[in-house]
Amino acid sequence: MDITPQLLLRAYASGIFPMAETRESAEIFWVDPEARGVFPLDGFRISRSLRKRILKGGYEITVNEDFEGVVEGCADREETWINAGIFELYRQLHRAGFAHSLEVREAGALVGGVYGVTLGGAFFGESMFSRRRDASKIALAYLMDRLRLGGFQLFDTQFLTDHLASLGAIEISRDAYHRQLSEALKLEADFRAPGPVPEAHSMLQRSTQTS
Repeated sequence: MDITPQLLLRAYASGIFPMAETRESAEIFWVDPEARGVFPLDGFRISRSLRKRILKGGYEITVNEDFEGVVEGCADREETWINAGIFELYRQLHRAGFAHSLEVREAGALVGGVYGVTLGGAFFGESMFSRRRDASKIALAYLMDRLRLGGFQLFDTQFLTDHLASLGAIEISRDAYHRQLSEALKLEADFRAPGPVPEAHSMLQRSTQTS
C-alpha cells in the first residue's frame, strides 16, 4: 500500500511514525516504540554556556523559510532513515501546512535546524542537524519557545537519546504516550501563531519562567 500524506497524518494521530532502513532503501516501515521520548515543554535545560552563546548572537533564526534545506541537512549523515519517499512525504506535508522547520543561519548560510509535524496540540519532532557548534541546541531553544507560545502541549521526540536527555527530554511508556497524545489532539495549536522570531532576551526570559 502506498503511503500518502493523509495516511501519514492518520498514523501520527494513532501514535506511529515511518522510517526507512537506509537512504537507499525503497521500503518504509511503521514504528510504535514501547518507550517513547518526549520533551516536557517546561523542561528544556538551557545551560549557562548555551545561554551565553544565544546572547552572543551572530546567527539568525527563521521559520519555514527553507524546509527542504533542513530535511536535507538532517539526512546528510552516514546513516539516515530519511529516504527519497520519506523526503517527498514531508515535503507534501509542509506544503499542506502540517510540517514545519526552524532554521539557524550564520552569514546567510544554513548551519542548523529542526523540523517536525503538527497535529492539534502535538508537535512530532522528526530530526535536527548542526553544522556549527550548538546550532541544533539554539534551534531547540527557539522551537520550545514557539511551541509554548503556539499553544502546544506535547513534544514527541520519538526516541530518547543521551543528547536529548541532557537537555531535559524524558522517556515514558507507550500507554502514557498515547494518553498524552489523545489529550493533545483535542487542542487547537498553531505553529505560525507566534509570528516573528523573538529577540534572544525575550525568549530566554520566558524559558527561565517556565523551567
